[in-house]
Amino acid sequence: MTHTEEAEAETPAAEIAPLTPDALPVGEPLAWPVVDRDGTLLLDRDTVIVNEAERAFLFQHFTPHRGDQLVPQAAAETGAAGNGGAAGARDMHLTIGALMGLRPQMGASGAPMHPCRLIGLAPNDAMFVTLPVADGRPVPITPSENVEIVAIASQAVYRFVCTVEALCQSPLGYLVLSKPANIRRLRERSSIRVRAQFAVRYGIGEEGTQYDGVALARGISALGLSVSAAWAVGKIGERLRVAFELRSGDNVTSIETSAIVRNLQSESGAAGALGHAVLGLELDRLTPAEQMAMKVYVFDRQDDVLYWTGSMR
Repeated sequence: MTHTEEAEAETPAAEIAPLTPDALPVGEPLAWPVVDRDGTLLLDRDTVIVNEAERAFLFQHFTPHRGDQLVPQAAAETGAAGNGGAAGARDMHLTIGALMGLRPQMGASGAPMHPCRLIGLAPNDAMFVTLPVADGRPVPITPSENVEIVAIASQAVYRFVCTVEALCQSPLGYLVLSKPANIRRLRERSSIRVRAQFAVRYGIGEEGTQYDGVALARGISALGLSVSAAWAVGKIGERLRVAFELRSGDNVTSIETSAIVRNLQSESGAAGALGHAVLGLELDRLTPAEQMAMKVYVFDRQDDVLYWTGSMR
């Protein structure tokens, strides 16, 4: 490899020039894959862009780059500490980075939950969590105080009580909590929907391995997506193949599954008109791990944690 080739190979993604519309031919198989600025795959090699509208949609919502030149981001390392936690953590399948809602138990009824994350587990079942913050300020919590916690684990959502054993400020603000007590498994709630914006590759029909185009996710629930596409890629009741990545903190989950088109609307307001379409997709064939990844992504983006912890039934 020459010095020039080595320099090109080490070029950061942000320094590689994005593609222009003229670089992506319409009606011809692509000679290389197309990825977004962050390395997310948009179109596979040999994918055919069917018309000008689809190409315009691609550049309107994404920043296409050549996938054979863009340096992908390094995969996030997973914390090994999550596998060696205490029995209580194993029973609830809590892992490092798990999202939690915390509030003082005294006068807890109706009080908001404040978000925090699990950052460590001790052999005696004690937990280390980030210091909850509300309105940019640390939530007032004192040692020996009992706190109520709702935690999103890998298989369910749990509510339990801990005692604050210590409040630490270095190297960052965190709490040391006692072994969880009064653990209750909450029934999951799948109706919550939040705004989203990420690439969703789609394939026409239920069979096949190739993807035909890319849409933009606009909303997500635990079992479904709302996507915007350059055209109506399916009719109500039909199935599509979809592939996308969910990023929650340092965790990245790749999902490839099929989806049922449950509703279809034209953004232009004219039925049958060529233009952007909004499709409501039900993902009814997710694996348990994919279902949990969807739920964590949704819960992780709640502006008000009380919304998903207050009345699960």
